[in-house]
Amino acid sequence: MKSYSIFTILLLCFAIFMVDFAAFYWLKSITDLLNSDILKHTIHILFWFFTVGLITAIIILKLKLDSIAPRRKQILISSIYGLTISSFVPKIIFIVVISILYLTNYAVTSKESLIIIPLLGLFAGFLPFFVIVYAIFKSVYNFKVYEHSIKFSHLPKTFDGLRIVQISDLHLGSFNHRFHIMDRAFSKINQLNPDLIFFTGDLVNNYASELRGWKKSFRHLSAKKGMYAILGNHDYGDYSLWKSEEAKRKNFKGITKFFEDNNFKLLLNESEVIEIDNQKITIIGVENWGNPPFKQYGDLKKAMSKIQDIPFKILLSHDPSHWTEEVINKTDIALTLSGHTHGMQAGVSFGKKEWSPIKYKYKHWAGLYKENEQYLYVNRGLGWLGFPGRLGMRPEITCITLRKA
Repeated sequence: MKSYSIFTILLLCFAIFMVDFAAFYWLKSITDLLNSDILKHTIHILFWFFTVGLITAIIILKLKLDSIAPRRKQILISSIYGLTISSFVPKIIFIVVISILYLTNYAVTSKESLIIIPLLGLFAGFLPFFVIVYAIFKSVYNFKVYEHSIKFSHLPKTFDGLRIVQISDLHLGSFNHRFHIMDRAFSKINQLNPDLIFFTGDLVNNYASELRGWKKSFRHLSAKKGMYAILGNHDYGDYSLWKSEEAKRKNFKGITKFFEDNNFKLLLNESEVIEIDNQKITIIGVENWGNPPFKQYGDLKKAMSKIQDIPFKILLSHDPSHWTEEVINKTDIALTLSGHTHGMQAGVSFGKKEWSPIKYKYKHWAGLYKENEQYLYVNRGLGWLGFPGRLGMRPEITCITLRKA
């Protein structure tokens, strides 16, 4: 909420009020069917109590935001975000459905419509409410393993069968120090028996202080041939106002040191060679590179400067748009691993097809993509940011097995 003006916040509150006003108009058509005046008035009071409470909380949070501690600020913003979505979306659907039913009432008689239409409208409003509640309290931590096997003609023979586990976008501040939840995800990762673990950015929401207490959980992770990480756009502290540049640098140092303390090799525009029986592949890691307004810290040329003679290359780059702009048809990188999009934390699956509104912003937003002989995999994220839930877009652990074609 820090990036929005008070005028924008007031417009949001006005929109919430107008939607609730329209919803209350149609709600009365339902409560009029009740015989008890006490029950009827109780429903009306509770309806407006929630509306006034939500609007008041949004305004107070905006006015007090600067004086709230960072970790508590994140929790409050996410909580109000969740309340707003779980209230706003069902009411919009309720208004639209019941309005259409009343205005196009050709299928039932007038007497029947007195009962059927309000009940259908109520069902239309409550169904998305329960879906959103499920997304917030269940689906958000319902971790899913996505397994893929990818064949490459130029993969060195000794690396045939190499198992890579990719995780991305943990946003640890959103977990509010619920270590046991992440421990479940890390247990799933270890059960996959990975040779390599790659983390592709956004360890935190903004602050190094979010990392307090997480060392014990991260120490559970293990991979036979090493663990590597890169930074995401949220790991630079660019979304906060700092008292000084020194404070921002200290925050950044705390984040980078966390990787070092937990056996992750952090690749900052550099590469690492892995060798098995005199055969080699290279892991390239760039700092965050994204289209504006995201800053471009990444320097792919620098990262690749010393490994041109190694034919099989894997790139870790947080933002998938980097693949289109600087990788495909411009380099010989075989596989790029990214995250960043979260799959918008909302989507719909149709068999093997998946859709999310995020596709209109990112061409490559979730899953496996291929261009000629180059591959990109976009991880849907293990954590969450903003809306504290996931609708049809479960948090992901990716397991990729490399095969010699």
